[in-house]
Amino acid sequence: MPNSILDALSLVGTGGALIIAATVLSLLLGVGANLVLRARYAGLAAELLQKADPRAPFLHPVLNRIVREAREARAHSPEVPTQAIVEDCFQSELRSHLLAERFVRAATGLVIILGLLGTFYGLTSAIGQLVGLVTGEGDVTADMGASITQGLTQSLSGMSVAFSNSLFGIFAAVVLTVLNVFSNVTDLRTAVMIRIENHVDRLLARESAAVDGVLSGGGGRTEPLERIVSSFSASVGRLESAVADFDTALQRFATNTRDFSEFNRHLKDNVQRMSLSFGDFSEALKTEIGALKTGHRG
Repeated sequence: MPNSILDALSLVGTGGALIIAATVLSLLLGVGANLVLRARYAGLAAELLQKADPRAPFLHPVLNRIVREAREARAHSPEVPTQAIVEDCFQSELRSHLLAERFVRAATGLVIILGLLGTFYGLTSAIGQLVGLVTGEGDVTADMGASITQGLTQSLSGMSVAFSNSLFGIFAAVVLTVLNVFSNVTDLRTAVMIRIENHVDRLLARESAAVDGVLSGGGGRTEPLERIVSSFSASVGRLESAVADFDTALQRFATNTRDFSEFNRHLKDNVQRMSLSFGDFSEALKTEIGALKTGHRG
């Protein structure tokens, strides 16, 4: 059986050999991309499982970006769209992985198409050779038996191209289909994305719980914060008391200012009255002095 296959392949021409080579190359690329993607996604999942310190950064940059964007989203809103963040980071950071994944999905159909292409190419070549043989085209002076033998050989070469390409295409499609059944990279990526989403949600929940514990005063490590808050409250109370005393002093100063203004007005009136009194007294004194002088002369 192997010898028959090798004999058939020996009849394949240059065109058929190129199509078979493209089919084999597509098979190898599909298998290689599947294994590489499986290893990459398994590495992401292993890094999530082996991470001991939640505050330590990840080795893979896409994981660090997901955590950073999730924390930034939590700072703006309590509802964090973790799934959307994970998908966006995968689309941005792992474009080559997604391209290889699409190739793996399309590789099965690609090898089948290449096999059909080789089949139709070989059948077309074989039919052309048979038509030439039946119509008697060629060197009429040559031996009839040799012409028929050569025509049949060329026709069989075309048939060999057709069936060899079909064989390689079907074999490659079977291999890729079985590989995708036991190692579906799309399912692996989805599982890794779900693990990342769960990890980020748990991380944010722990951080929120830690912040709530600090703010609520629970635990021995929150005692310094309690003292700081208590001291700040006392300082605020003292400041409010000082402001109240200052306001009272201002009111008293305003009252004293009004009393001083009243005193100034009364003092002014008294001075004016005293001035008038002194004027009247001066006039009366002058009159009395004049009268005394007149009486003394008389």
